Amino acid sequence: MTKAIDPTAYQLKSVASGSVFNDTGWLLDAPGETQAGLIRAIYEKKQLHLKESDYGLFVFADWLPVTRFLMGSSAPVTYKSEGLATKLGLTRLYITFSGFWPERNALMRSCSFKETEAYSVAARIDGRQPGKVLVVASAGNTARAFAAVCSENRIPLLLCVPEDNLNALWFDRPLNECVKLVSTQKGSDYFDAIHLSTIICGFEDFYPEGGAKNIARRDGMGTTLLSAATSIGRIPDYYFQAIGSGTGAIAAWEANQRLIDDGRYGSHTMKLMVSQNAPFQPIYEAWKANSPEMLFYDDDLARQHVETIDAKVLSNRKPPYSLVGGLYDALINTDGEVLVVTNKEAKAAAKLFQEAEGIDIHPAAAVATASLIQAIKKQRIDTTKIVMLNITGGGEERFRQENILYYLKPDLTFSPDANVDFIRTEIQKLRW
Repeated sequence: MTKAIDPTAYQLKSVASGSVFNDTGWLLDAPGETQAGLIRAIYEKKQLHLKESDYGLFVFADWLPVTRFLMGSSAPVTYKSEGLATKLGLTRLYITFSGFWPERNALMRSCSFKETEAYSVAARIDGRQPGKVLVVASAGNTARAFAAVCSENRIPLLLCVPEDNLNALWFDRPLNECVKLVSTQKGSDYFDAIHLSTIICGFEDFYPEGGAKNIARRDGMGTTLLSAATSIGRIPDYYFQAIGSGTGAIAAWEANQRLIDDGRYGSHTMKLMVSQNAPFQPIYEAWKANSPEMLFYDDDLARQHVETIDAKVLSNRKPPYSLVGGLYDALINTDGEVLVVTNKEAKAAAKLFQEAEGIDIHPAAAVATASLIQAIKKQRIDTTKIVMLNITGGGEERFRQENILYYLKPDLTFSPDANVDFIRTEIQKLRW
């Protein structure tokens, strides 16, 4: 279901060259440029004016590249912590929560901030992809969010998910047949799913969601910071989030710049404090080596590390780190840091959060919470400053208890080394 929305006029800008151009329909790269870099939306409305609360995520539509309003979304919720703040000795800790927590008016049915991406991306689709199928690769949470949103809005979708992550594809209602799922066989990981999706996007009638390159994905994720700044009345001083690709941190950095241009939320750049789940820590290793490029990361070792970590959604081996305007630039610009925490530390943080705040959180959010605890212990932050903790998923245990769940099963399963012709033949058997 949709209702009228007045889309914000915007243009696109190449971060690499500075060139500005119109969005001619699902652009993911700057036309004619060879240097690897992101493009950004430059919105006509320089000040953010919130819409009515019943618009859900689209209360932030002024700074979303969307053509329509989609029903059913929920915006991230920011509140000042008392319980966890007291435990950690912080006086100005603000928690931005994305998930299911009705008492806080957080109503994301996927229990993950990936809904901010899915609704924004789906609302960017404007009819210039007639008869084509959107392709999304995911380690779990993103697939769950996109499947629910595309099912509800009858958007043809093909998901690519590792077979080991299929337990993340649960829903509180059966999905429409416009959603299909293919998986990479057991022992594969997120990178294998991305590789499969890239092959499929080379076939006629399929188009890539785009990941970090999609302005709608990044600006949707950036609503977590917009929630914090508009609730606090100010840009935070520190931003804590666990990362797999780092796209959420890039999005927060870009939203920070828009808030500075707005003029009502401060003129400072918040410090990005991002974290990984040890021993899967390729971004941490590159950052600590002062390298603007990702370091070599052996595929077999990476898969072993993925099997080891609890927060498997953080297992991106090919993050947008080195792109112009990517994670490395974001960390440099914000004087940011990359932290690592163990499974044990994350589990302890999740337990502490539930005891202090009253809601369960996802493993990735537990990694972020553990990194905040670590930063305080090691005196890496000024505890008198405003701290934003981005809880990217929570309330799943409660949601599961309160709902009958339906699981999406794969239509096809491929070996990571399946050849292109075989994949093409099998994919052609699917019907939308």
